[in-house]
Amino acid sequence: MALFRLPSSGPAALAPRGNGLLLRAPQMSDFLQWAHLRESSRDYLTPWEPIWPSDDLTRSGFRRRLRRYSEDISADRSYPFLIFRELDGAMVGGITLANVRRGIVQAGTIGYWVGKPHAHRGYMTAALRVLLPTLFGELNLHRVEAACIPTNAPSIRVLEKCGFSREGLARRYLCINGVWQDHLLFGLLHEDFRG
Repeated sequence: MALFRLPSSGPAALAPRGNGLLLRAPQMSDFLQWAHLRESSRDYLTPWEPIWPSDDLTRSGFRRRLRRYSEDISADRSYPFLIFRELDGAMVGGITLANVRRGIVQAGTIGYWVGKPHAHRGYMTAALRVLLPTLFGELNLHRVEAACIPTNAPSIRVLEKCGFSREGLARRYLCINGVWQDHLLFGLLHEDFRG
């Protein structure tokens, strides 16, 4: 039955492109650009993310991250993507589909970040619009979910521009920057997606 089908394409095949962007799984060769973008954006990202591990921006920390990503992709649990501008190859941020649930659910949760130099330029909206057809197509999801802190107006705008519906408020939902934070919950169904 198609509803329960797992993705038929291998993880390496998931590299959607469009809107001048390429999304693909992280590779070891991305380390320097990734570490520089994350470090230069630390103050900008800190209010919206979990506390970073002490070795987060080290080469060994990145290597461990890649091993975990590989295991998660192989187990159909999570799919990380880095976002690059096609024009010059600059990394602008990342999107991860996590918490993939199969069977009668066919859903996953997206999280994303954009580097400070690329913020407020429409890159995340464009990247999410590029990725959604892959999530509903190759990954055969029925539902994509997202959550964001109520004061994160740019993130709310991204989700709303991409067709997500606000579905509720989850109190003290995620530990962000060391504090349990309320989050707005958003969802997008395959049949509501206008890709």
